[in-house]
Amino acid sequence: MKDHIFIGGGGQEYGIAQGMRLDMANRHGLIAGATGTGKTVTLQIMAEAFSSAGVPVFLSDVKGDLSGLAAAGSADFKLHDAFMARAQTIGLDLAYDSFPVTFWDLFGAKGHPVRATVAEMGPLLLARLLDLTDVQEGVLNVAFRVADEDGLALLDLKDLQALLVWVGQNAADLSLRYGNVGASSVGAIQRALLVLENQGGAALFGEPALDLADMMRLRDGRGEINILAADQLMGSPRLYATFLLWLLSELFEELPEVGNPDKPKLVFFFDEAHLLFDDAPKALVDKVEQVARLIRSKGVGVYFVTQNPGDIPDDVLGQLGNRVQHALRAFTAKDRKELKTAAETYRDNPGFDTAQAIQEVGTGEAVTSFLDRKGSPQVVERTLIRPPSSQLGPLGDAARKAIMDASDMGAKYTTPVDRDSAYERLSKKAEAAAKGAAEVQGAADDDDDGLNHARRYGGGQSARSRQISGKTTGGDIKDAFASAVVKELKGTTGRRIVRGLFGGLFKGR
Repeated sequence: MKDHIFIGGGGQEYGIAQGMRLDMANRHGLIAGATGTGKTVTLQIMAEAFSSAGVPVFLSDVKGDLSGLAAAGSADFKLHDAFMARAQTIGLDLAYDSFPVTFWDLFGAKGHPVRATVAEMGPLLLARLLDLTDVQEGVLNVAFRVADEDGLALLDLKDLQALLVWVGQNAADLSLRYGNVGASSVGAIQRALLVLENQGGAALFGEPALDLADMMRLRDGRGEINILAADQLMGSPRLYATFLLWLLSELFEELPEVGNPDKPKLVFFFDEAHLLFDDAPKALVDKVEQVARLIRSKGVGVYFVTQNPGDIPDDVLGQLGNRVQHALRAFTAKDRKELKTAAETYRDNPGFDTAQAIQEVGTGEAVTSFLDRKGSPQVVERTLIRPPSSQLGPLGDAARKAIMDASDMGAKYTTPVDRDSAYERLSKKAEAAAKGAAEVQGAADDDDDGLNHARRYGGGQSARSRQISGKTTGGDIKDAFASAVVKELKGTTGRRIVRGLFGGLFKGR
């Protein structure tokens, strides 16, 4: 079955051997089930199968268990006998094997650093990440618009923070052009950025940014399995969900159309998928639905992994054609309703009651349905999930480090790059403005000294008196203006004048 990936089989109590057609694998899928029912192992065996078929994989390792994909299983493993018995039952010739793996980590501890620029993330996803109100999101959009118009590169958090300082200083002028820009909204965004920074989120932003081609490599004909260490990242669930959605959006934006390929260009597993949709604004859910609908034409298959299919909005759930449903528990009326709804999404099998089967399947068992060659869902079947060929459970720290040290991704991504961007440009212009203000003040002080000397000895005419008599020259006008600026700088309205001086930083870009 070179055109399929093998998921599991049966025996007398189960249906026929179950496999997913590779040419339908970009039609997306769902892995669902209660905690402890075997979702992680199903994800592992699917990643193995896709890699063996020459399809690169991206997945997040929420519990730290999936790093074992990089090591072969062993006969010394306590479940070896059970694995071999199951393999015999479902007609599988189980051979232990390791798979090509690259480790990634937003924090750079358990994998190579993975970064995005602030500009790539965009205002919509940043607003979601920072939990901004609609008004605050509007101000963030203004900041991005100003950066675009003035050629200011937004690469890391300090770039965005510097830009927001300027936006706050020039809120009145910007309000006339873009609508109300409140200083309070700018302050709220800055505080949210500070919280994100304290949570370690600043590590996500910067350069070198992730090159998608580095996730879509083949090694000896097998697809690279990219594993994102997410155990620490799950401490900031909004950051986790936003990063994965950004990555999905980047794939959608950058990959070319491929139509209906014989197999996917990449398979993307979104574990703990409910985090993407919890309290998400409609605009964000609409974007996810749009990306899921269109990205399959780019050859990308997206598989949501979650406890209950009800965690996924209907518009997205309706696009998930390949499904592996592990056991659901029905302890409450709400549970029973959700169980019934889950069962109704499958094509009925006259041989058993789907809702009852979903409750009865044990660990490592599931009810499954995959798309046929015409793209229609097949009849639901009870399935014994095949055992993995790779190590079940986490890889040791030493083994993980050895794999990271041998990877060429370390040299490319470990050292951050801080090139000239918004922060540096604004800092230089601010220094120039401050130097100009100091020169104005020095010229005014010299003018005051000369004026006092003339008054003391009765010689000359003051700039003010020459202006009144109509004899002021061009140079005298500049001196008079400079004196007025210095006077204001020394007065109670000085801060407003300073903001006005900084307001000219974007002129003549």
